[in-house]
Amino acid sequence: MSQSSAPTIVKCPTCQTEVVWNETSAFRPFCSKRCQLIDLGEWAEEEKAIPGAPDMSDSDGWSEDMGY
Repeated sequence: MSQSSAPTIVKCPTCQTEVVWNETSAFRPFCSKRCQLIDLGEWAEEEKAIPGAPDMSDSDGWSEDMGY
């Protein structure tokens, strides 16, 4: 017996259009190449970022000049 399950539906991160998540959806999770490129541009312009620990290399007061 084969099980038929409903397809997985996700929302395009850019425009919120519903997208079927399967091999026929070439740009998944995006609905189109346009939405994919908009998202890429947002990452490139640093409008989006993955939260993490702050970069302390310039702000922690450490210096290579130890005053010797």
